[in-house]
Amino acid sequence: MNDFSFKLDAVCEQTGARAGVITTPHGAIKTPVFMPVGTLGTVKSLAPEDLYGLNAQIILGNTYHLYLRPGCDVIEEFDGLHRFMNWDRPLLTDSGGFQIFSLAKLQKMTEEGAHFQSHIDGSKHLLTPEKAMEIQACLGSDIAMCLDECIPYPASHDQALESLGLTTRWGLRSKEAWEKIKRPGHALFGIVQGGMYADLRRQSAEELQEIGFDGYALGGLSVGEPRDLMLEMAGVSLPFLPKDKPRYIMGVGKPQDLVDMVNLGADMFDCVLPTRNARNGQLFTSKGALNICNAQHKASTLPVDEECSCYTCRNYSRAYLRHLYMARELLSYRLNTIHNIAFFVSLMEKAREAILENNYQSFYRDFFQKIAITP
Repeated sequence: MNDFSFKLDAVCEQTGARAGVITTPHGAIKTPVFMPVGTLGTVKSLAPEDLYGLNAQIILGNTYHLYLRPGCDVIEEFDGLHRFMNWDRPLLTDSGGFQIFSLAKLQKMTEEGAHFQSHIDGSKHLLTPEKAMEIQACLGSDIAMCLDECIPYPASHDQALESLGLTTRWGLRSKEAWEKIKRPGHALFGIVQGGMYADLRRQSAEELQEIGFDGYALGGLSVGEPRDLMLEMAGVSLPFLPKDKPRYIMGVGKPQDLVDMVNLGADMFDCVLPTRNARNGQLFTSKGALNICNAQHKASTLPVDEECSCYTCRNYSRAYLRHLYMARELLSYRLNTIHNIAFFVSLMEKAREAILENNYQSFYRDFFQKIAITP
């Protein structure tokens, strides 16, 4: 098995865009990369074989959800999530901090950890940094995330500062627990917080680097703030992260956001947007988003995207996809999701190619011209 490592292949001269390779125990990942979200050990409506065919290099699972259901006692019987879900490529697991923030009932953060009631049955739980590491070790993730506190938008500077301090202290405890667990070759990432304040983002990045992690993520973005503010916070944070470590933007997922974030020097992304929107009839294309329920597609013989070579676009018309969606046929979810995941994976592959050719500026300009959105 390979140890975790990161190597930069190229940095675009005109921008901060980077192309690299992350090595993990379950294989290499070429960056920039989009990670489909498999919260409960499944990317909704797709089998692992579908994801292999779509060239998904890595997927994401979630500590909060898998801890509650089916539980570590079940997953341990399979020696981890890879075998449990029949996936043999890299896995990243979120610590559960965001889900406690967004889903759990009566959640409360203390120095000890996150106290919460399950959104499933109301049962009470305490997730400490140490327990988050134990669960992720049980899951066997190639990349684990520290437990952090995610705060809402807007939040005051004092609130963000207090939360930042807790996240740093939890980060230190997470690393100490991870080192005691001793999972050679597997990685632990720290999470930068600090709300929408540039000074706090820098402080968080610096404090986490003093602890030392295998990679660094930006958390607390895409929580309701305007897009320009989200990009501003990413722009002021990324330069303070090490150049020789992967940079992960958590939960940010519109295609235009990914293209902008790559331009700023980010390497890794995840979001439920392509799968969730697929189930709601929104398909992403090289010319912008398309709502398949619109009447204009009722008799259309066109594929979703004439520039896409995915299984859905090769074999099915917009008219058929609209029919499936309007009839609420289950095949609608599958075909729409195949296309959306293919689009996101391909977008990052094209971005990587442009960086390697030192031509990201042109790629960036062409992308935004096609979708007719001002960057």
